[in-house]
Amino acid sequence: MGRGRVQLKRIENKINRQVTFSKRRNGLLKKANEISVLCDAEVALIVFSTKGKLYQYATDSCMEKILERYERYSYAERALTMTEPENQGDWCLEYGKMKAKIEALQKSQRHLMGDQLDTLNLKELQHLEQQLENSLKHIRSRKTQVLLDSISDLEKKEKELQDQNRLLEKEITEKERAIAIVQQAQWEQPSQTQTTSSSSPSFLIIDPLPTVNIGDYQGRGSEDEDGVQNRIGSSLLPWMLRP
Repeated sequence: MGRGRVQLKRIENKINRQVTFSKRRNGLLKKANEISVLCDAEVALIVFSTKGKLYQYATDSCMEKILERYERYSYAERALTMTEPENQGDWCLEYGKMKAKIEALQKSQRHLMGDQLDTLNLKELQHLEQQLENSLKHIRSRKTQVLLDSISDLEKKEKELQDQNRLLEKEITEKERAIAIVQQAQWEQPSQTQTTSSSSPSFLIIDPLPTVNIGDYQGRGSEDEDGVQNRIGSSLLPWMLRP
């Protein structure tokens, strides 16, 4: 049993309308792709939903190129449609005017370049001279303005360079001052070390060795000889007591 013919009218149900839109949109984009591939045609498709969302398809993603081509062809078609037979005479007259104006401008340009001056009379030559003088005034004025602008730019650059130079000189001075302080500290440190070493004793004070006064013992006859020898032995070093 075949499907009946669908009556084309707005679908009242919002959900059904959205589903139908999605299905038909996908089918339309698919058909556009098929015709562009099968027939090698340039196709541009633009669809806006009820919410204003854009859906588009273009051959090789060249939508702008296709639209520009469409506008060019539609403008040419409108121009041909609006052109009437009675207006063709006006176009011919306008063409003649434009051609005469172009020739006059070319002739004036050649005169300003100094060519084909034989056909000019005195009044025309004076007018041409006045034009050249006015042109020279404008050129000189423009030249002066350009020079003044360049001088102003150079003065600004000079001021910037001077400011940079002052900053660099300040940094160099600060670095030199820091280096001098470090060197002075290094010079003062060895002198303090030498002063400390000179104030400390350079040699150790050794207690004097005990001496033996033998004369005293010889003068004393009352002391025992063993006691004298013991005292002498305790006062002398071991190496002095060797036989």
